[in-house]
Amino acid sequence: MTNSNPANQDSAISNQPTFKLLIAHPAHFLSLGFGSGLAKKAPGTFGTLVGMPIFWLLSRYTFHTQLIVITFLFLIGIYCCAKTGKALGVADHGAIVWDEIVAIMLVLAFTPLHWFAWLIAFGLFRLFDIWKPFPIEQFDAKLKNGFGVMFDDLLAAIYAIAAFKVLLWIYLGVKVHA
Repeated sequence: MTNSNPANQDSAISNQPTFKLLIAHPAHFLSLGFGSGLAKKAPGTFGTLVGMPIFWLLSRYTFHTQLIVITFLFLIGIYCCAKTGKALGVADHGAIVWDEIVAIMLVLAFTPLHWFAWLIAFGLFRLFDIWKPFPIEQFDAKLKNGFGVMFDDLLAAIYAIAAFKVLLWIYLGVKVHA
């Protein structure tokens, strides 16, 4: 996740997570995206990429089951992200990528199981996660806890799903289902 507050970015730079923190607690292992959040550049992008094969494993189940699992992972993320944020001294540290992992899974649940569709979904999610259009930026600035970390990416996922459905409707003439 990208921090929009420069003060948080300065703190994040001075308190980089390590492999030792990653393996210190299961919550850190999850919130740091199995290690993808330790990437020096673009940890949110790496976290998003980790979420894609995880969803692919989930894609064989019914849509209803997918949403139940994603909801469960979201709820786990509230705890894990809060714990890791506290350990790092920054509630929404850029290395915390569980929010991207869960959010891209939600986007993919609404995306056809095709590589090109997934590529577009990936791009749309990263666009909205980084750009943070209204009201995402406002929630990101106000909610500084585990729920806040997860919630702004949930909103970015909803924007990405809506944009993807509009693109399908405009360019492909595909009937759009909710």
